[in-house]
Amino acid sequence: MTPEHIASEELLAPLPGGVELCYQTFGDPTDEPLLLVMGLGGPMTWWDTALCQQLAGLGFYVIRYDNRDTGRSSRIPGRVAPHQLTQAFLTGRARAPYSMADLTEDASGLLDHLGIGSAHVAGVSMGGMIAQTLAVGAPDRVRSLASIMSTTGRRGVGLPHPSLLPMLAARRRGGREEYIATSQRVWSAISSPGYPTDPARLVERAGLTYDRGFTPDGVLRQMLAILTQPDRTAALRTLRTPTLVLHGMADRMVHVSGGRATAAAIRGSELVLVAGMGHDLPPALFGTFASAIRRNADRAALRRAR
Repeated sequence: MTPEHIASEELLAPLPGGVELCYQTFGDPTDEPLLLVMGLGGPMTWWDTALCQQLAGLGFYVIRYDNRDTGRSSRIPGRVAPHQLTQAFLTGRARAPYSMADLTEDASGLLDHLGIGSAHVAGVSMGGMIAQTLAVGAPDRVRSLASIMSTTGRRGVGLPHPSLLPMLAARRRGGREEYIATSQRVWSAISSPGYPTDPARLVERAGLTYDRGFTPDGVLRQMLAILTQPDRTAALRTLRTPTLVLHGMADRMVHVSGGRATAAAIRGSELVLVAGMGHDLPPALFGTFASAIRRNADRAALRRAR
């Protein structure tokens, strides 16, 4: 077994405030740390093991984790009523159990737990929002930033297709089979039309997601944090962190305008638009993702060496 294929056990990191995050690492701890941050309702296993191993093979010490309210990390009290989601969607304001800043503090706290002062950070969708927030709030902690199928928080860009809204707001009830069926409907609506994923793979992933711990109310709490996040555009304009912005041209969950706005705000960022890519990480594009993240990290290394 090669070093990049060595994965740790899933471990729990206790953070200040009583939150525990479940995390796992791949590769050599002496390599460059790369923190992977997943999106809405997604456990760390949505960062596919094969992709994590590929990244480790490129010289990264890969860290993936469950955000609060997903997988095996802590559940946060607080119910979200339908009117709160409506209010937040229309105005950007509502009383939320936690904020994007809180989710970012979790990411920073995990790095503290691991004794890592700074890391390359890559985030998908909500994870990209967390990664951006960390980069603007603590730029010394982020060696390079990869914002994937995400947006700036500015209202009017990166919006989901209107046809998705009823499905996103619907409360999810029922057991394992109901979750798998719902998951199939969601992914059929948002996944990459140019890079279709084997349906059997989607069923397997949905089952694993449910078995690791799925909390419908947790998804709504995360959604409220997204809807009430601030506009980071002005703060992103001050960022000098080497940045990759990667977005699918066929993304129906976060419109490509979100990626374009992010790249326009961050000076010197690299914008990679992928035709046929939707709102997922299809295996056919693992090489594209890994090489782009590595290229951006190398830009950061060159800057530090000057």
